[in-house]
Amino acid sequence: MTPTATSGRPAGWAQKRTRSGPTPAKRRRAARILNALKQAISSGLMELNARSPFHLLVATILSAQCTDQRVNQVTPPLFRRYRNPGDFANASPPELEGLIRSTGFFKAKARSLIACGRALVDHHEGKVPRTMDALTSLPGVGRKTANVVLGNAFGEPAVVVDTHVKRVAQRLGLAGSSDPDRIEIELQRVIPRTQWTEGSQRLLLHGRYTCTSRKPKCARCVIYAVCPWEGKDRR
Repeated sequence: MTPTATSGRPAGWAQKRTRSGPTPAKRRRAARILNALKQAISSGLMELNARSPFHLLVATILSAQCTDQRVNQVTPPLFRRYRNPGDFANASPPELEGLIRSTGFFKAKARSLIACGRALVDHHEGKVPRTMDALTSLPGVGRKTANVVLGNAFGEPAVVVDTHVKRVAQRLGLAGSSDPDRIEIELQRVIPRTQWTEGSQRLLLHGRYTCTSRKPKCARCVIYAVCPWEGKDRR
């Protein structure tokens, strides 16, 4: 879905906002869910190791179809070899591919990192931009990656929607769509703006470690009582 030119939100966002929003009861239930998750997950919300916005951007691109733990093993030697966007822009594809091979899809990721480095040098003075539109114009950067950077590197309210957030939001009845862009909108409407970044990150971690795709760990779920999912285990 293409972002608008001015807001960085998915096309149709303004029209969707004019429709009837979520009920107060749904917002209250979302608040209960986030409060419970805050008690259970109070720290360590960002599991990717990054020392700068650029490092986080690269690490997030590498994290596609890969675990954060694996990325954290790959990035230290990677950043010793390539320290800035200019280094990536001039990287040798075979050498870069060798350094990131274990993250999977290494050829496509190498192409994205080299092209992204060139775009940062050519159009952003070698700096990571701070807007959704500018970020998503970079090669290899979609809304999920852009929101990770905006929320965690720049402190901008941002709802990250990955496969874990998508699954958890659907099971909890916080989102009814299967499209990540629409899920982002739905979560924006039930989560206070000040909690977008931390709230979505807690949903992500809950999906990664508790509400897993297969064999979710319902016995230890802190939000079991407010979960309407018909597939959850019976206690």
